Amino acid sequence: MAKTPNPIDKHVGSRVRMRRILLGLSQEKLGAALGLTFQQVQKYEKGTNRIGASRLQEISKTLNIAPSYFFDGAPTGSAMAETGGTDAEGHSAAFITDFIGTAEGVQLNKAFARIKNAQVRKRVIDLVTAIADIDEGSAPNDTSK
Repeated sequence: MAKTPNPIDKHVGSRVRMRRILLGLSQEKLGAALGLTFQQVQKYEKGTNRIGASRLQEISKTLNIAPSYFFDGAPTGSAMAETGGTDAEGHSAAFITDFIGTAEGVQLNKAFARIKNAQVRKRVIDLVTAIADIDEGSAPNDTSK
């Protein structure tokens, strides 16, 4: 039977991936800076291999970010137990973390973060929610009232 990655290891790995993509680094370039192969970086990012404390410190220096960044939003035992690992819409924490770690997720977040006007950000969220509702075959929610 295949061993499943620990949720914290997956989260930390996805944060490494997100930061690496934000900086425009390939797995090969990050691996070279750390003295690793791209396959090892890939295993870290997937959570297949656990990142030790000293290696995490080295990664944080290479990616120019505090080590605590990798744990921001990490699932906790009590929160996961209370919600069954899902958010208010029933999406698993892993689903959301996996998407945010993709190139599209990073690109969407970078573009969204550049929007200064709070009303425009709200309208973008409303638009994306309406499109998702239509795509799922349900009626759009009108949250503007």
